[in-house]
Amino acid sequence: MKKEKKIKIFLGSTYILIIVSFLWVFFDNFSLSEISSYEFFKYNIEFFNQLKNKNFFLISLVFFIFTIIWVLLLGFGSPILLLSGFIFGKWFGSIYAILSLSIGATLLYIFANYFLKDLIEEKFSKRFSNLNEKFKKNEFTFFLIYRFVGGIPFFISNILPTIFNVRLKNFFFGSIIGMFPQIFVGVSLGAGLNEIIQKNIEPPSLIELLFSPEIYIPIVAFVILLIAAIIIKKIFY
Repeated sequence: MKKEKKIKIFLGSTYILIIVSFLWVFFDNFSLSEISSYEFFKYNIEFFNQLKNKNFFLISLVFFIFTIIWVLLLGFGSPILLLSGFIFGKWFGSIYAILSLSIGATLLYIFANYFLKDLIEEKFSKRFSNLNEKFKKNEFTFFLIYRFVGGIPFFISNILPTIFNVRLKNFFFGSIIGMFPQIFVGVSLGAGLNEIIQKNIEPPSLIELLFSPEIYIPIVAFVILLIAAIIIKKIFY
């Protein structure tokens, strides 16, 4: 238990250190008035797009490694989806996001299985004991449904399957297939924001933003996925 507590402290401290370091470097170079202006985003998007076009492989590799580390440090998935779509667009962004998030999640699952299994079982086993039999009957199908339904913080959804002893192969491929619909929607939203900023010299109003196809289509798709997830959850859970 002492070892698990030390690991939790280490992960939490590392995560906070990275966030604080990033914010310090960022605000050391940019003022609050700059980052709150539309011109700041427009100029930097154009600059970053040029940089990406010249160094596509390097930017992709950095994003891939960053995402894996982010997941291992218990980061949330939503910022990665928006960032991936914003940088790489709808299709490349979806591929990079699903692969990097799934690899990071699998590595976190392996880590949790070796070092945090007892702690996770102590915290969650009673609450989710009714799912044990369902996982045993058809592990891959039910894990795929588990990933699609979601509804719990990303880092918890990555370590929780240690209770059910999900096989590594099922965890990885179930994550890719099960998470892809929601990842595609999130990445599309990020890509849509990039397109809108590039198209408009002046910042669009909230109504214009919400009624632009780049934004409302991903939002409608998200609502449909949410309704489908609730129905599936009621049926299978």
